Amino acid sequence: MNRWLLTTSLFALSCAPREGSAQAVADRYRDAASRIIARATRDSAAWNRLAVLTETFGHRFSGSESLERAIDWTLAEMKKDGLDGVRGEPVMVPRWVRGTESVELVSPRRQVLPMLGLGGSVGTPASGISADVMVVASYDDLRARSAEARGKIVLFNVPFTVYGQTVAYRSAGAVAAARAGAVASLVRSVGPYSMRTPHTGGMAYNDSVPKIPHAAITSEDADMIARMVGRGQRVTVKLTMSARMMPDAQSRNVIAELRGSSAPDEVVVMGGHIDSWDVGRGAMDDAGGVVVAWEAIRLLKELGLRPRRTIRVVGWTNEENGLRGGNAYRDAHRAELDKHIAAIESDGGVFKPLGFGFTGSDSALAIVRQIGTLLAGIGAGEIAKGGGGADIGPIMALGVPGMGLNVDGTKYFWYHHTDADTVDKLDQRDVALCVATMAIMAYVLADMPDRLPR
Repeated sequence: MNRWLLTTSLFALSCAPREGSAQAVADRYRDAASRIIARATRDSAAWNRLAVLTETFGHRFSGSESLERAIDWTLAEMKKDGLDGVRGEPVMVPRWVRGTESVELVSPRRQVLPMLGLGGSVGTPASGISADVMVVASYDDLRARSAEARGKIVLFNVPFTVYGQTVAYRSAGAVAAARAGAVASLVRSVGPYSMRTPHTGGMAYNDSVPKIPHAAITSEDADMIARMVGRGQRVTVKLTMSARMMPDAQSRNVIAELRGSSAPDEVVVMGGHIDSWDVGRGAMDDAGGVVVAWEAIRLLKELGLRPRRTIRVVGWTNEENGLRGGNAYRDAHRAELDKHIAAIESDGGVFKPLGFGFTGSDSALAIVRQIGTLLAGIGAGEIAKGGGGADIGPIMALGVPGMGLNVDGTKYFWYHHTDADTVDKLDQRDVALCVATMAIMAYVLADMPDRLPR
């Protein structure tokens, strides 16, 4: 062979896909991916299981009996499915009790307004708090007019833009209002659409300022009050809340596995959070994330697709008002995290899947994008740079590559943290496609010859 032919041949060999390379990964698993999609979309098993979980036990708020009963049922069903390593790992969780609550418009007319206290809020005196309302459009607006706030109930009437921006008024509004001398605070519910459905969610205090009650009202009523004030009318409301913190309670992270065939100590972990707020039934946020991960490994087991490495499903507890489950998982498994190949979270609703957001090295991203090509046929193959989730955040911070399931979230915040978070909002095929998407990504990561690089 002459020198030109030798050089050309060596160059071609260096560019060809090797076993375990990105392209070879996609080629190797096309048949398995087709089988997974066909099986996942054959029936509505995942949606039906989600309906049973959410409708049998209702909300699953941290510290509640309904959460612990739901965990008991989930563990029992996982054992019936023949999954490996089924267990509950103990976690102490905070317990906030909503109690009775109301907002009543007193002037210029009387009307009881739909409302929800915000998680962690203190209560009012038993007789409630009656005061005039000061409407502000932003923190800057409050600072500019802070002299007006003393003795008032401040209403943050801030329309929804994106969740990460607007939620700042829910989480920290009470601190800003108290600093200005307000006696209580209200926030326009954090969501883009409403049928007089208030949204709850977490909030926090600062020990340097008094703790005042903090609650959400609907966007319709926030706008109504703003118009009244804008017309020069005096608006008075009465806020009554018996909310209180109780001693921490015992809960559990839900664990089940599909044990690896040859490297069982190497783990791909995936799941969602088993807890929910104390309104609605938590179907989208986030029983759906737990069920699609659970159904994914049940389906793999049924198809006889046992990967080299272990796939571990986790239903993390207490994501909503404490993140104790995610932190407890990190602490319990800290010594094993160098053998955690990747962490996958679903916590954006189980609507039509679009793909994943991935956080990790560029070389790992290239491989994950090749795996994504296996999902292109169902429209779920887009792999964006940057992704993860609250519950996997603690182990991602210690170096575990992470990804979050991306879905069509057009309507997610319509229902988020409301009484309307129920299973009927979810399409049965979309839920099945989420199962397929999670199953394929987890299976390939757990089975490909080489570990995903860090």
